Amino acid sequence: MKPLVANEEQLLQVIDRMVERTFTVDYSWDWPAGVAFYGVGIAFRATGKEQYIERLQEWVDEYIAFGLPPMSVNIVSMGHTLLTLYQETGDTRYLELAQNKADYLLNDALRFAEGVLQHTVGVGRNDFPEQAWIDTLFMAGYFLIRIGTELRDERYTQDGFLQFQGHEKYLQDPITNLYYHGWDHVQGNNMSSIYWARGNAWAAYTMAQVVRMIDVKEPAFMEIYGSLRDQLSALIELQSDKGLWHTVLTDPTSYEETSGSAGIGAALVLTGHTPKSYRAAQRALEGMLEKVDKHGNVLDVSTGTAVMNTVEGYLQTSKKRIEGWGQGLALTFFSHVLLRNKKAQSYERVNTSSE
Repeated sequence: MKPLVANEEQLLQVIDRMVERTFTVDYSWDWPAGVAFYGVGIAFRATGKEQYIERLQEWVDEYIAFGLPPMSVNIVSMGHTLLTLYQETGDTRYLELAQNKADYLLNDALRFAEGVLQHTVGVGRNDFPEQAWIDTLFMAGYFLIRIGTELRDERYTQDGFLQFQGHEKYLQDPITNLYYHGWDHVQGNNMSSIYWARGNAWAAYTMAQVVRMIDVKEPAFMEIYGSLRDQLSALIELQSDKGLWHTVLTDPTSYEETSGSAGIGAALVLTGHTPKSYRAAQRALEGMLEKVDKHGNVLDVSTGTAVMNTVEGYLQTSKKRIEGWGQGLALTFFSHVLLRNKKAQSYERVNTSSE
C-alpha cells in the first residue's frame, strides 16, 4: 500500500479545528448529527485523541437523558455513533440503543419490492411512498452490516446486504455505472434521473467500507465489489481539475460540492491501489484541503437535498451554510488519509525488519 503525500501535522491540525467547530452546532438527534459524529468517531480512531470520544459521550449521554425521538430511517444514522461509543467504551447502554435502531429497521421500517427500505425522514411520516434514496445506504444499510458484524448476528448483516443489492438494482445505471439519486417504485422510474455527487458518495464510501468487512465467500461480496469498482472507474473520469466533483456529476458547469467530494475521495483512499485511483485520491486530498477554513468550517457544502424535480433544482441548491454532513464526511476523508498512511508505514517497518 502506497501512502499519500500528506503533511501529518497539518492534517491533525485541520481535523482538530473541524472537530471543535462540529461541536459548536446545536444538532438534534437526526441524520446531520449522525453523519457529523460518525466523522468524529473516525477522527478518534485516526488520531487517538481521547477528547473526541469524551465529547461524543458527553453529547450522547445528555441527549439520552433529555429523551430520544421515535425512529425513521434517517434517524437510525445515529446508531453509527452509538456503536462506536460501545466499541470504544464497552458501555452496553450504547449497544442496546444501537440494537433498538437495528430492530426497528428489521421489524417496523417501511419497505417495498424485495424488502428495500423506503426513504423516511420524519417521525411517522410517509412523504416518499415506495421510494428508495441512495442516502439509505449510509443511514441504514451500512449500519446494519456494522452492527451485525459486531454482534455476529446474520439477521442484521443479511438485511444490510439486501439493502445494497436492492439499491444497486434500482439506482445504479448499467450504462454509466453512476448511481441515480432516487427510485420511485410506484412510477417505475428514477424520477429526475440525476447523478448527484453526494448520492454517489453515500454509495461509494459505504461500499468501500463494506467490502473490507465481509467474507469474500459471501455471495454479496462480488456484487458489492463489482458495483463499487465500476462506479469508481466512472467517477475518476469525472474528477475536476481541482480534484473535486461537481454537484451534478455529468455537468462540469455545476459547482464543485465538498461533501460529495469528501465521500468519493474517502472511497478512493480506502481502495486506491492502482496508479489511476491513487492519483485521484492524491488530487482529492489537495482539493479538500482548500475547502476547510481556519475556523474548521467545511465550505461549499450543498444543503439538504431531496430528489429534485429537475436538474435546475440541484444547480440552484444553496451551499452557503455549514452542514453536519459536510463536517462529518470531510472528517471521514482526512481521517482515512491518516489511517492509510499509518498502515503503509507499518507495512514498511515490517518489510524492512524482515529483510
